[in-house]
Order: sequence, then structure tokens, then C-alpha cells
Amino acid sequence: MIVALIAACEIGFWVLLAAGLAFRYVLRMPRTGLALLLCEPLLEVVLLVATAVDLKNGADPNWTHGLAALYIGYTVGHGHRTVTWLDGHAAHRFGGAPPPRKPPRYGTARARHEGKVWTGTLIGAAVATGLLQLAIWYVDDPARVTSLESWRFTAWRAAGIHGLIALSYWVWPRKAPAGETGVAAEQEREGVRR
Repeated sequence: MIVALIAACEIGFWVLLAAGLAFRYVLRMPRTGLALLLCEPLLEVVLLVATAVDLKNGADPNWTHGLAALYIGYTVGHGHRTVTWLDGHAAHRFGGAPPPRKPPRYGTARARHEGKVWTGTLIGAAVATGLLQLAIWYVDDPARVTSLESWRFTAWRAAGIHGLIALSYWVWPRKAPAGETGVAAEQEREGVRR
């Protein structure tokens, strides 16, 4: 049941996002579009409540409950950035706004960008860990919570791998090709994203 609900929440996320952007830019109803976009967090609340009810009804904590916590954590850590990115593209395509800025490609500006994205992963891992710990306390049976404990390790392992990738941009910064040196240097000085 929880896996189906996670899939429904993921599908619901994209449906609400598409509907919100369509109302905002295609149908020229920005308030309705904003209202639909603001409904996105309700999906995570529904998943959280359903997971808690499932555990309360005596379900054995298993990988589905851990996956639900990771999904909610990921959405908290990266959902706003995803919505903002897609909103910028929809505003450009349908609303006449200038094209959204691309992330920097070279040097310290790129490393800073990757660090910000990694911060979202850290937030997601922290939220997932908090939810998993609450579930462990809620079940209150050490023999039944080993699956939930292993998902905490999974969350932090993913954050660690992403952190190493983000760190690699600092250790081995990508250099601009010879023709783009002036642009890359300007990005570096101003910290502007192209």
C-alpha cells in the first residue's frame, strides 16, 4: 500500500506542477496556478499520515516505510528548487519572460552551485533521518525496527556520495575553453549564473 501511495504522490507532484504552471502561464490565471503549486506539500503530508496510520495499525516496519521517509526528505530538500527551475522555463516559454539563467559551468562559480545543490541533499537526509527516528520511537520495539535503522544509513550514504561529487568541483575545477575565458572570468568575479 505504501509503495502505491509513494507512486501516487510522485505522479500527483508532476500533475499538480503541470496544472499549476498551465493555469499560471497558458490560461493566464496566476492565482489559481499559485494555489495549485502551493498544494504540492499536501502530498507529503498525506504520505506521512498514511505511513503513520499503517504503522499504528500494526504493520511491520519495512523498506516501504523507509522509502517513504526518503521520498519526503528528498521533496523537502529539492522540491522547491525543482519547482522554481520549471517555473522559470514555463515563464520563458509561455509568459514572455527572459530565458532562465543556466548554472555556471566553470571554476568556483560552478563549485558554489554544486555546494548549494548538495545542501538540498543534506536537508533531505536530515528530514528523512528525523522521520525515521520518529517512526522508530513510535514502533518502540527494537526487534522490529532494523529496516528503518538501515534506511538512515542509506540516506547519509547518498548524502556522502553527493558530497564527494560536489567536493570534486572544488578540488578539480573545470576550466573554460580558450574562447570562453573572458566569460568564465566574468562569471568567476561576479558569481553570476549564465
